[in-house]
Amino acid sequence: MIAQIKGRLIEKTPTYVVVDCNGVGYQLNISLNTFSKIGNEESCLLFTHFVVREDAHLLYGFKEKSERELFRQLISVSGVGSSTAIMILSSLSPDETKAAIISGNVNTLKGVKGIGLKTAERIIIDLRDKVGKTEGTELFSISSNNTIKEEALSALVMLGFSKMPAEKALTKIMTESPNLTVEELIKRTLKSL
Repeated sequence: MIAQIKGRLIEKTPTYVVVDCNGVGYQLNISLNTFSKIGNEESCLLFTHFVVREDAHLLYGFKEKSERELFRQLISVSGVGSSTAIMILSSLSPDETKAAIISGNVNTLKGVKGIGLKTAERIIIDLRDKVGKTEGTELFSISSNNTIKEEALSALVMLGFSKMPAEKALTKIMTESPNLTVEELIKRTLKSL
């Protein structure tokens, strides 16, 4: 199992990064929380979770061990796969996710794309006693070669949303609140789609 990867950050998008480790580029799927914490650092250490499926071998990267642990707890719940867990960690911060689980807030979890009432209830029942508290999140800087809207749209399309509805929702939200970061813009758009 691959526990962590340390190397030079080659490419960074809101849904994945590529890390060069001694000449081999590893693509790691990430959450928006990890995207925001990586910033624009050249050297990067990510804690990983390796998923082997029949059709793919996937690496998931996390800036903090606590987020990786929460991801592992989420995928241990019946009906929650790795894509759904990343969607949860992209829509809600780890602290918000844990608070929703501890308080039994079904509506917060149901607000995430792909989570219905039964899945939200199952997450709460299975994980209420397992989750703890973590540190808060930090803001991130945006790479200069992409606009905020382009990065947000790219992330939403990679998360499985259709381009046209996502672009309409982004435009509406950016009109209402023009000074949002990419992370805030994506989170608001996820809640409106």
